[in-house]
Amino acid sequence: MGFLELDRRIRVVVTANFVAVAARMSVVTFLGIYFVRVAGISLATVGIAFLLESLLRGAAAPMFGALSDRVGRRALLLAAALITAAVLPCFLLVSGPASLLAWSTVMGIAGAANMPVATALLLDLSAPERRQTVLAVNYTGMSVAYTLGVMPAGYVAEQGYGLLAIISSIGYVLVAALYALALRGALPLERARGDTRLVTDLLSVARDRAFIGFAALAFIFPFAMGQVVTASPLFAADQGLAEGYIGLVLGGNSIIVALLAVPVASRIEPMGPFRVLGAAAALVAAAFVCYALFPGAAAAYMAGTVVFSFGELVFSSAVPAAVARLAPPGRRGAYQGGWTLVQSLSMGSALFLSGLLRDAIGWRGAWLLYAGLTLAVATVLFASRERFQRTQNG
Repeated sequence: MGFLELDRRIRVVVTANFVAVAARMSVVTFLGIYFVRVAGISLATVGIAFLLESLLRGAAAPMFGALSDRVGRRALLLAAALITAAVLPCFLLVSGPASLLAWSTVMGIAGAANMPVATALLLDLSAPERRQTVLAVNYTGMSVAYTLGVMPAGYVAEQGYGLLAIISSIGYVLVAALYALALRGALPLERARGDTRLVTDLLSVARDRAFIGFAALAFIFPFAMGQVVTASPLFAADQGLAEGYIGLVLGGNSIIVALLAVPVASRIEPMGPFRVLGAAAALVAAAFVCYALFPGAAAAYMAGTVVFSFGELVFSSAVPAAVARLAPPGRRGAYQGGWTLVQSLSMGSALFLSGLLRDAIGWRGAWLLYAGLTLAVATVLFASRERFQRTQNG
């Protein structure tokens, strides 16, 4: 299934996600370097600010997801894009810990709706048997966007960050225009069985043992993504690598995912999303080992990121498809919001934890510790794959 074969409305959502990722990641990937080296803020404080943003984004995501199950997806996505367009470039105003924490607070709230609501909308528009492939097409678009955003942004960042701020704001204005102008008309929205309150929908996610059990294992994937996106650039910079090379390597990761995500998803979709996640986690563990032990800083960074890409090929579409299968009818947005909470906590803690571990045991010790944790999760995911497959709802 190619992009042009998709429903026009799916193409609009995928395009909006493409632009949003390019706009956001062209800046966010290098913010750790900016805040530490340009603004002069300690790595520990920057890690706390990133964690705060993720906590707020994650905490609000279930509410926005459940709200979108009731009022529809489009209005929330439009508002989120416009607010982010105004707030994201304000990182240039950050001059110390107080302003950094204030900026992170607003960013966390502004970004809470986009991920769960956009994913729920894609699932609304997709046939059940093709959801994982549609998610893979979407992720392919985001990977290409990441490449187009990050690769040149690294070189632009070496000259100054002002232009990146302008580009990010324009990007989110374009996202808002797509939702307002190109996604007109009625959109499908699955209703819950019976009348339930918003709070009931939110609590149903927290009380679902199958979902909680899955999230307790699958957290390793966004946690690893957070390490690669936010912590590994600082690791590479500490090894003497320039921003241009860092952007090139991270962009190469996205090229691999862009080329192979849809074929891989189409191949594994008949197996179900739960059966392949153990292997994906094992690949992530191998990537961390490469960061720690591969000889030569540049080669280690390249090797670890490439190996990570092959794990990402699997979990990028399998995890949200698994969450969709666990969701009861009419609560798709609430469950995607619940997963976004887990995702935000995991990604947001990555830089904070790495900052502490770097000071305590060094980068090599941190990567080996992550590798051991990820390998343990891989073992449990493999052992529990059939149990999750039997508990799915849709």
